[in-house]
Amino acid sequence: MSYKPSITNVTKASSNDKEGLFEFIIKLADGTECRVFYNRFPEWKMTNISRLLKTPCPICRKDFICKCMEAFTPDLEGQMIGNQWIEKAIAE
Repeated sequence: MSYKPSITNVTKASSNDKEGLFEFIIKLADGTECRVFYNRFPEWKMTNISRLLKTPCPICRKDFICKCMEAFTPDLEGQMIGNQWIEKAIAE
C-alpha cells in the first residue's frame, strides 16, 4: 500500500512579503504536520519541506528527522495550488 498525503489544513507561520518568502504549516489527514517554505516570485514554488517531529513518520516510522516527505513534494505542491490552500492561509 502506497502513502498518499492529503492536506486538511494550512496555516501561515511567517512571511517576508518584500522578498516573497512564506512559511506554512500543513496538517495532513493522517495527523502528520509539515513545515513548508515557498517563494512567491516569479510564481509560487515550494523550496523546502520538513516533517514536524510531533508524530512518527508515516512512511519509515522513524521518530526523528528523516527526508521521506521530500518524495511527496510534487503531490503536496499540487494540492496547495489546486485547492487554493495558499490563498486561504494568506487571507487569515
